[in-house]
Amino acid sequence: MMSVPMQKPSLKQRPNVHPSADRRGSTLGDWTELATEVSFIESTLDDYSYVMNRSQVMWTQIGKFCSIASDVRLNPGNHPLWRASQHHYTYRAEAFDLGENDEEFFAWRKSNGVRVGHDVWIGHGATVLAGVSVGTGSVIGAGAVVSKDVEPYSIVGGVAARELRKRFDDKTAQGLLKMAWWDWSREKLSATLPDMRKLTAEAFVEKYNV
Repeated sequence: MMSVPMQKPSLKQRPNVHPSADRRGSTLGDWTELATEVSFIESTLDDYSYVMNRSQVMWTQIGKFCSIASDVRLNPGNHPLWRASQHHYTYRAEAFDLGENDEEFFAWRKSNGVRVGHDVWIGHGATVLAGVSVGTGSVIGAGAVVSKDVEPYSIVGGVAARELRKRFDDKTAQGLLKMAWWDWSREKLSATLPDMRKLTAEAFVEKYNV
């Protein structure tokens, strides 16, 4: 029987950025990927995380091993609802030749960024609004609009998003957070991969949370 040669990795250790992606003022970790037409502005993408086609990310910190599906929006622009007008001209005045831009407003927007923990899966077309923290191990369903913080290892969905259920019991979730496998070395990740595949989360925690 002929053996099939192993394929070379499709990703490289350095950040993998598609030529059509718009990356500005951002930091990307090892084995990361920005796919086609992604906009990634003044944000951070930690090791092994990826952002798929046409997603828009601004002023967001994303942890390790995160899976961001296509057409996701993280921290879309906030408008000044408290002003008499919420239009761009009140803070992007230079674009309309009406005066200087409102840097104080932009500083406020930056201070209300989005934080995404580790091993988070955000489904197709989801939106996470400004100031929201998305907990480690959580899942955001496709098309959800998230306006409130998401607890670790919970699954949320809907408009506005609400918690649907927990992925694991509290003991397992706390064990995973304590273990912090996302910080393991590449050697340990490779060595424990067979167990990551075949063991339940509960069994994995019991075996490796020493």
